[in-house]
Amino acid sequence: MKLAIDRMNLLRPLSHINSVVERRNTIPILSNVVLHAASEKLSLTATDMDMDIITTTPCSISSEGATTIPAHLLFEIVKKLPEGAEVQFHVADGHAHISAGRSSFNLPTLPIEDFPAINSSDMPVSFSITTPDLRNLIDTTKFAVSMEETRYYLNGIYLHFSDTTNLTAVATDGHRLALSQMKPPSGSESMPAIIIPRKAVSELRKLLDDEPQEVEVKLSETRAEFSVGDVRLTTKLIDGTFPEYKRVIPKGNDKIISVSVNLLSAAVDRVSTIASDKSRAIKLNIENNQLVLSATNPDASSATESLEISYDGDSIDIGFNAKYLMDILTQIKGETIAIELIDSGSPSLLRDPEDEANIFVLMPMRV
Repeated sequence: MKLAIDRMNLLRPLSHINSVVERRNTIPILSNVVLHAASEKLSLTATDMDMDIITTTPCSISSEGATTIPAHLLFEIVKKLPEGAEVQFHVADGHAHISAGRSSFNLPTLPIEDFPAINSSDMPVSFSITTPDLRNLIDTTKFAVSMEETRYYLNGIYLHFSDTTNLTAVATDGHRLALSQMKPPSGSESMPAIIIPRKAVSELRKLLDDEPQEVEVKLSETRAEFSVGDVRLTTKLIDGTFPEYKRVIPKGNDKIISVSVNLLSAAVDRVSTIASDKSRAIKLNIENNQLVLSATNPDASSATESLEISYDGDSIDIGFNAKYLMDILTQIKGETIAIELIDSGSPSLLRDPEDEANIFVLMPMRV
């Protein structure tokens, strides 16, 4: 195999490949990327056995062929080459010779026959979704995905029809819940309820920054495929049952606070500087159009800050994890946030009063 390719044309697809390939592999071939040169295009393929990624990029080919090269090493080399460099590849005798200007590298290759076959099972459901819509579903919910491996069914975004009219994305870690809804794209009505794994969500979100067009989605009960421009990402789905999340969305919370998102974010950020690193707990004292935030630390430090709010109910004290509260505040697009409470020990509902598509639930803390 012999080819020449512009550095940027190679760096971009390698950046996607690089984050899919695990850094520690007991199977050496899984550390490699497959390079396949044919028809003036270079195809790059990688897998971690749960997720596959295939992408293509234009190149100038002198001799067609295919090989596998260590993915992270190749990415680091190309990243450090000068801008505008033309990268030359020549693969022979079990090594890949890579050169650009006065730089040259020799990397070991592994036989392409050792690379696992990419799953191409039938996916009966297919539809297109706009990049902004998919980006919004992910951005609104991904921060609430659980990191706790024992409850593996919470380690992803639950994409499903919550009723006949809305495609719904939900994520929760037991401490907070994020939900986002949209009108379903044509063809999605027959899709199964799926849980997209956390790593696949992260990789898919990176692709959405690059391409402004629509995303082609294909689904089965066990796999999902997302085609974004020249990149095709396929992932196994989480085989588990997402909990009945609607039970924890509070109804009838009658103590409703309205406050500026920016002012509250800044105040929480300042006061939580004092909060214990372990719990990140802050206390909210609410009464008569005033909110007082406070935090204490075992070393006897303390902080308070007051804000004007719109509220005329009974006084209430409630504690929250400052980080969890900040995560939700960053997702509110409007100028104000409505915080709906019932008492200091029950879940709170947070939302943008002008936005009916997105809601957030936050569990209180003892402070």
